[in-house]
Amino acid sequence: MAQVKIEQIVDHLSSAMRRVLEAAVRTNIPQANFEPFELFREFRREVGRKCNTWETVPDEYVEAD
Repeated sequence: MAQVKIEQIVDHLSSAMRRVLEAAVRTNIPQANFEPFELFREFRREVGRKCNTWETVPDEYVEAD
């Protein structure tokens, strides 16, 4: 099993993840009123709180250059 630093992955993909998170909330809770940057910031904080610094993932999910 491989290990990844999940917070750094979220940070690295932040532009795309912010847009995807916003789209998901707007699709599932259309009446929600939120600031996309604040939503992502809170998501990032919760990842840091709820996940381990190093998360174990199956090797087939990781490909090194």
